[in-house]
Amino acid sequence: MLASLSSNMSHGFKSSKQSFTFGPWTVSAAKNHIMKSKDIERLAQDMSMPSLPEMLFGDNVLRIQHTDGFGIEFNAIDALKRVNNSEDAVKVACAQEWQESRADSEHSQEVVKKYDWTYTTDYRGTLIGEEVQMKVTPTSERIDMEKLKAREQIMFFEEVLLFEDELHDHGVSMISVKIRVMPTSFFLLMRFFLRVDGVLIRINDTRLYHEAGKSYMLREFSTRESNIADLKVPAALHTDPNEIAQHLTLKLTECEKLELPADESEETSQ
Repeated sequence: MLASLSSNMSHGFKSSKQSFTFGPWTVSAAKNHIMKSKDIERLAQDMSMPSLPEMLFGDNVLRIQHTDGFGIEFNAIDALKRVNNSEDAVKVACAQEWQESRADSEHSQEVVKKYDWTYTTDYRGTLIGEEVQMKVTPTSERIDMEKLKAREQIMFFEEVLLFEDELHDHGVSMISVKIRVMPTSFFLLMRFFLRVDGVLIRINDTRLYHEAGKSYMLREFSTRESNIADLKVPAALHTDPNEIAQHLTLKLTECEKLELPADESEETSQ
């Protein structure tokens, strides 16, 4: 069941909240305005970071919640909490100059604090639930990607942007999450995409899959990264995450089960 919970227009931007019921699960996607600069500055102070992404959607969230309250959500603030706020991760000639220009513009301290100015995050989602939560355990079981390629009706689809920054015209750093719900399962992909022009491209993917009737979700996290000098593909592909991903070197894969609390797995997709 699809429901448009709210929608309003302001300054040409349409904020919305969509939700869809899948058995005992409710998938909801909220899209709102970019955070105001004063709120971003306050948040940066709380996170001990000199600056935060220029386009930060602090109220955007994609949530998958069971009728019993537990579930998982994906939001920008928690994604930024996984950014290294104490050291650089990418050394480029422009980095110091870039940091200083950002610091001046945002009235930060005279001494520029080192931090990961690419906003690289290994965020995999936030478990929710006041009384019970899903249990995370390592697994060797993998998401069946071939099964996902089968033509199946898409009953609900949504994509939510969490943050984006052009790294002072030196590339792009962004993270977004999208989900599709089919008659018997749902599949989610959250992708962090980083391109530092002339230096490197990095993609951190989190995939989440649940099949109706199963007592768990499968979550796979992967990191792919290559120096741009090592990529033997047309430069036009560098700006397309979907195209460039297959050409990047796989650095890490971690597979987990998100086990539903006992007696909470649904028998069918109602």
